[in-house]
Amino acid sequence: MFPAWRGAGEGHGWGWAQCVRWEAGKGGPSRGLECPLWCVLCRGGKERLKQACQRGRGALRLPADMLSLRLPQLFDIHQVPKVFREDGIMSGYRHPRSSALDCILSSFQMTNETVNIWTHFLPTWYFLWRFSMLCTSLDFLTDSYTWPLLVYMLLICLYPFTSSCAHTFSSMSAEARHICYFFDYGALSLYSLGCAITYGSYAMPDCWVNSWLHQHFVTIGVANSLFCTSMSCYSRFVELQFPHKSKILRTAAFIVPFLFDSFPLFYRLLSCCWGSCSPSEALASHSYHLLFAFLTCFLFASHLPERLAPGRFDYIGHSHQLFHVCAVVGTHFQMEAVLTDMASRKDWLMSHSSLPSFPATMGVLVLGILLNLGIIGIFSTGLPRTPRQSTLAHLHQE
Repeated sequence: MFPAWRGAGEGHGWGWAQCVRWEAGKGGPSRGLECPLWCVLCRGGKERLKQACQRGRGALRLPADMLSLRLPQLFDIHQVPKVFREDGIMSGYRHPRSSALDCILSSFQMTNETVNIWTHFLPTWYFLWRFSMLCTSLDFLTDSYTWPLLVYMLLICLYPFTSSCAHTFSSMSAEARHICYFFDYGALSLYSLGCAITYGSYAMPDCWVNSWLHQHFVTIGVANSLFCTSMSCYSRFVELQFPHKSKILRTAAFIVPFLFDSFPLFYRLLSCCWGSCSPSEALASHSYHLLFAFLTCFLFASHLPERLAPGRFDYIGHSHQLFHVCAVVGTHFQMEAVLTDMASRKDWLMSHSSLPSFPATMGVLVLGILLNLGIIGIFSTGLPRTPRQSTLAHLHQE
């Protein structure tokens, strides 16, 4: 049943009294419709609609592509190659040779990756909105004091977007899966570099300012970023043969930069616990950030809760989804803490240390991007090539 268009004017418009009705095997009158309409199809309605479009001779103006559009097929864990399998996730896998269009369509279909995609894609727009608000209130072009914040804001917009893209397109092939996550790891390591630049400019304890550690904090941050990307990319090469070793290497790759970047925060928090400073809004936000950071690490390493109940959390509630949520919430508190430190300590920092320079902020960012891209390129060229026929043969065998 379709609502019919009676024409414009008073007493006209769409109405249910007049309908275009068609039953299989029966002929009947049809009315031309001049406006697009929405159809709700019952069981077998797709085939009926195709026949109705053919018999109606254009009365229902629906593109043929719309009728042939299908959501991608999903598979169980035993139906996909080992490289695509996740611990405790038993179903909801996409085809291991999905097209780019299938990958995009799958983001609107409930798979075991859908929530992973959206829990980082939507926060990207939140951080972009916060960045745009800061652009209206701060002078990022000429005020060098804001350049570390500029680097930080760019990177907290980059890493969730890269993660979302990696989860979206990781089912195109085994090689594409590795490369997608290489870029994901690279974005996270750049984020750690952005934290080093920002903390070195705004979050250093007063007694550490101009110390040897302060002067070399960003340099060590660059080295940590390269270590993070190299180690996490390498972990994918040993994942199938030594899964536990791979997990340890990948976890360590992210823990080392995090611990180093957080040393100034640990010192400030401990100093307040010992009574040598007064609590502040910035320290409260830093505390929440560290709490969510530790929770993020725990979820990433433990694979809970799906390890306790395989198959129960395939679509909603597994550890990687919770890991994404905790990471984003922690980044939000970190951003608030950085903004508070930047505003409240500006006068003291400008009088006791030199202003951030362009080479030490944007220059370091560009250098970090180039070096990380080089590492990703090296590991990408070293990937073993899996013939398309072998992947398809695996699906048929299963």
